[in-house]
Amino acid sequence: MTKLDLIFLSRFLVNILSLAVLCYGCYFRISKNAVVAGSFILFGVGVFIITFLLHGVDMSMEFAFGLFAVFTMLRYRTESISIKEMTYLFLVTAIALLTSVGQMSLIELSILNGIICLIAFLIDSSVFVKRYEVQSVCYERIENITPQNQATLIHDLKQRTGLNVVAVDIEHIDFLRDVAQLKVSYLAEKQTKAA
Repeated sequence: MTKLDLIFLSRFLVNILSLAVLCYGCYFRISKNAVVAGSFILFGVGVFIITFLLHGVDMSMEFAFGLFAVFTMLRYRTESISIKEMTYLFLVTAIALLTSVGQMSLIELSILNGIICLIAFLIDSSVFVKRYEVQSVCYERIENITPQNQATLIHDLKQRTGLNVVAVDIEHIDFLRDVAQLKVSYLAEKQTKAA
């Protein structure tokens, strides 16, 4: 094996481990979407391989980010993804780019990637803020959606859904059918018991 092969393999392993921790240790732990987590890893591997191989062709970091922009336009124009998934996609790309073209040692890259994963883990955990779930509800008691009846609305939703409702936003009102589409924010069951 040549020196270039050893560099590629060692950086590839650091990249794969970092992406696995980010995608399965952070993203999948909360969202439980294995398809997206696996796609993130494949995306990161693809970005890593392309940028590592093209790095020898006198490529700059700007070119690498331009390559990411092209991938984003090609793939993600057809399907809308959430802000959270777009953030994880950016982190996956950042890890792949740093690992492939970064001028740091393997230990420094591992530490930096670990810090990125740790920050993502802490932000997605309930350490700093309570984790609220959101549910869309079609509500027929239209008289309760007025601002002065907010407490009545929340109490009624708590009784009817069994959820610990903390906030309600009105998305749409249909006066012809006397219903309102509500976005209900509630504390997840695990946190309700812990509190």
